[in-house]
Amino acid sequence: MLEFNIMRAHAARLSMSTIAGILLLCTGQANAETLRLAHASSSKSLIQEAVAMFADKLAGETKGGLTVQIFPDGQLGDEGPIADGVGSGSIDIGLGGVADAIDPKLNVVTLPFLFSDANAAHTFLDGPVGKKVFDTGADNGFKMLGALDSGFRQFATVSKSIATPEDIKGLKLRTPPNPVILATIEQLGALPQSIPFGEVYTSLQSHVVDGVEPEIRDFADQKWYESAKFLSVSNYIWTPNFWFMNKERFDALSPENQAAVTKAVEETTIWYRGKLDEVYAQVIEDLKSKGVTVTTVDTTPFRAMVDPVYAKFGAEWGDDLVSSVRSAAAGK
Repeated sequence: MLEFNIMRAHAARLSMSTIAGILLLCTGQANAETLRLAHASSSKSLIQEAVAMFADKLAGETKGGLTVQIFPDGQLGDEGPIADGVGSGSIDIGLGGVADAIDPKLNVVTLPFLFSDANAAHTFLDGPVGKKVFDTGADNGFKMLGALDSGFRQFATVSKSIATPEDIKGLKLRTPPNPVILATIEQLGALPQSIPFGEVYTSLQSHVVDGVEPEIRDFADQKWYESAKFLSVSNYIWTPNFWFMNKERFDALSPENQAAVTKAVEETTIWYRGKLDEVYAQVIEDLKSKGVTVTTVDTTPFRAMVDPVYAKFGAEWGDDLVSSVRSAAAGK
């Protein structure tokens, strides 16, 4: 009886997706399938909570017929390699902010000062122009499932707060390999440095770079604040964690399982969006308690500098696309 109680207590702690996996082993369900999902965010992050919820919802919706194996912490590579893996089919589902392997035009949603706040970004994503943007990628072998906020990006530096364009001029700032971010940082007068995510901590510590332009949850999770003690909140670029699947793999699912994936994504996205304000407020308080100086930037002079970035990518992706996205993002 004691052994039975211990086993029952242990089972109660298992997630639905894990239980579903055990049941599949026991019952030998003929149509059971497992999807490999990878992301580069921390295993303690809100992204990880979200994909774990997605896995549970999917297992429940399909009665254990479709389960998800999650690889967090960049176990299967950084964001670029994850997108490449989904494209080749070695990974079924990926999340990340690097969209070039899917379609470079997806980066249109990361143009500088495009969204006034997170609600504006969500309204755009759920609207007709956002849905049209996200239809891209299908020709390159990707099924766009949606996007979870990677959030607004800020400025964090080792030696000083950034209040004016003069403060950022000449600083070496680590950036991800996003062409819009690279072009924007250059336009603002700083020197972008494409350093892999996993090397940022030591690059700050050794002063290889003067700072970063992070989303604040990554800034906190990766402990970059231990070297970069000045966080200047500018919301200068909003970035998504694109959520995508290998299109052939999606198309090979039964119609019922395709619908279950879509439903689980939609429900998880709603939950995730509802957590953001609470999470960001807590992260800011935690950073302040760790000695980080947090200031808010007057973005007016920075906004006045970025029109050449819009012109650059309008020429590359089409002025009509950039203009329609800019208008829709402003609620016009």
